[in-house]
Amino acid sequence: MFARLPILLYAIVSYAVFTVSFLYALGFVGNYVVPKSIDKSIDVGSPTNVSEAILVNLLLMSLFAIQHSVMARPAFKRWWGKFLPVACQRSTYVLLSSLILLLLFWQWRPIPTPIWQTSGIAAWLLIVVHWLGWLIAFASTHMIDHFDLFGLRQAFVAFRGTEISGQSFRTPLLYKIVRHPLMLGFLLAFWATPAMTAGHLLFAIANTAYILLALQFEERDLIAEFGATYEDYRRRVPMLVPRLFGRRRGDDRPSPRPVGAPR
Repeated sequence: MFARLPILLYAIVSYAVFTVSFLYALGFVGNYVVPKSIDKSIDVGSPTNVSEAILVNLLLMSLFAIQHSVMARPAFKRWWGKFLPVACQRSTYVLLSSLILLLLFWQWRPIPTPIWQTSGIAAWLLIVVHWLGWLIAFASTHMIDHFDLFGLRQAFVAFRGTEISGQSFRTPLLYKIVRHPLMLGFLLAFWATPAMTAGHLLFAIANTAYILLALQFEERDLIAEFGATYEDYRRRVPMLVPRLFGRRRGDDRPSPRPVGAPR
């Protein structure tokens, strides 16, 4: 048991770093309260020229996209599984993603040129949608397995000395409306703002492009893992935009019973 304790502590520390990065993201994207000693958000920071700001910001977002995408691929998981215990893999992924996010927040160059500015009811509606997006993102992780997604379940299972069971395919709550509610929540949080600047717009566009590209790889992996079950799920449920007018013709055909949850 003592040999397994470091794995559990590592997972807890990784989750703590993730929590810090997630909470700071709320203030960073929305220009809300951030530590005065740091004083960094998407529109607040040291002034710089536009060319440097665009280059640095794109490099930071590219670093996150490459790490986040490459480490999630099955081929990479098989490779590092040769020397890293399974119980540590998800925690390591979460830790590196969180550290890169914190680096992005720290080194971000704001571009405060206004794109749009709203007030009154329109501004309040955008603020509501913004926070709804964060709520959807956070809630969707708990609709599948929050602790598995962030590496804690694997560490606790290893600490007990039992085998890690595979996750079954499930489609609870928001997953019946869209296939990727987590990404939908992020998109709402990134785009819904009463005051859009050029820097914020760059952040939103780059992250939207990354999400749309990354989901293609994610869906390919899910089809490889769950086969016809996920193919049927794709046919019945839209990827990101909820269907407003009911099912398409043919969507009432019988489908295989779900046996897992998209992650």
